[in-house]
Amino acid sequence: MFVEHAPVLRGFFVRRGARQDAEDLVQETYLRLLRAHEGPGGEIGNPEAYLFTVALNLAREQASRRRWALLPIEDLEHLRQGLASDENVEDAAEREQRSTHLQALLATLPEHTRAVLVMQYRDGLSYRQIAERLGVSTHMVKKHVVRGLSVCRRALGSGAQSW
Repeated sequence: MFVEHAPVLRGFFVRRGARQDAEDLVQETYLRLLRAHEGPGGEIGNPEAYLFTVALNLAREQASRRRWALLPIEDLEHLRQGLASDENVEDAAEREQRSTHLQALLATLPEHTRAVLVMQYRDGLSYRQIAERLGVSTHMVKKHVVRGLSVCRRALGSGAQSW
């Protein structure tokens, strides 16, 4: 069933704006189907219909999280400090230039990655708290943090000469 329906589900999620998370959402759809099948309710009468109902609910949840995740990135000084080098003294113009560059850089990150970084560095949330708010695993939160920090560090490292 997975092999047969995975491409259709992937397209379903992509059309609903979840291009980067489509594969994860397809897997989550099947995981929920398996849990329901093994649960106390017994066998599912129409697994295909159930599969697409689960997919629709996941798409709605993801759209809701995405709307919530569009956080302002103006005040990410904590993130900038965590990514910047160990310079103790910066003049205001240089600090402002770095902040502007970081905001532009964060705006290029995928929505979930940006939201995770904002929640961790600006809001001070733990991986578990972020996972609960976004409805993903703590492993996925860590993956977004590592990916986002890697992109930011590379960009800040390569662009440091122009500052």
